[in-house]
Amino acid sequence: MKKNPHTLIAMTFAMTLLLGAGALHAQEATPAAASETAEPAVVHKSLFEMIKEGGWVMFPIGACSIFTLYLVGDGVVRTGRKKAIPPQHVEALKNYFRAGDYVGAYGYCRDNPSPFTNVMRVGIGMLGEGKVVAEETMLGELSKENSKLQVWISYLSVIGVCAPMIGLLGTVTGMIRAFATLGSSGIGDPSALAGAIGEVLVATASGLLIAIPAFGAFYYLRNRAAGLMHEIQDLMGTLLRKINYEKFAGVHIGDEELFAADPNWLTPEGEYPAEGELPAEGEQSPA
Repeated sequence: MKKNPHTLIAMTFAMTLLLGAGALHAQEATPAAASETAEPAVVHKSLFEMIKEGGWVMFPIGACSIFTLYLVGDGVVRTGRKKAIPPQHVEALKNYFRAGDYVGAYGYCRDNPSPFTNVMRVGIGMLGEGKVVAEETMLGELSKENSKLQVWISYLSVIGVCAPMIGLLGTVTGMIRAFATLGSSGIGDPSALAGAIGEVLVATASGLLIAIPAFGAFYYLRNRAAGLMHEIQDLMGTLLRKINYEKFAGVHIGDEELFAADPNWLTPEGEYPAEGELPAEGEQSPA
């Protein structure tokens, strides 16, 4: 039996309507069911909101972070090899030593200050005092240069200790607020309680976030400065190796004034006066 085309079209249209109605009913029912079983949406906070939630303690922690960045940048520059041991300074001193021009080497060190030239300048100035005195003087100056480098680097250690303590202070104040809120309004106002707890967590995390990089930078820069001091000491030994200190005996290199004169009680012949004949204070020995 042959079917009418109009009948097939009508049946197809009816089935389409039924399927569309069923799908629409399913879409309306799904949100309702999902709303009954879905968990509360997670609220994402911006960085500024989290910092604001940390409370007053975020101001000193922020100052510590800025100071840490400054100290790290300054330490990297100060402990750079080109800053502490400029290659041009090393080469210039080698040329002066090859030519035996120690006066010129002293002047170059004085006019071109750096940790390396500062150490070599005092060493060259003490060559006339002998090997032991010259080496001890250079080691003392090396220790002084190391102290100059370590002064600012050590502040990173201070920040590494103080930043968690500041965060802990914020934690304690936040806990006080949380318990005060809990005591006054109970758990009927969870938003106020959550704000106080947020201050506790943000303050602690911020303190640790500053302390950990500060400690890492402190140990890195401290070891870097120590490596520079060892390198300067090696260069000292290289330049002064096989130097004949006897030929410098009694020679004063440099333009510093010598204040240690002979005692004024010596006679013109260089002899000590008889016992009980020392000149009075401010008097000179008779000619």
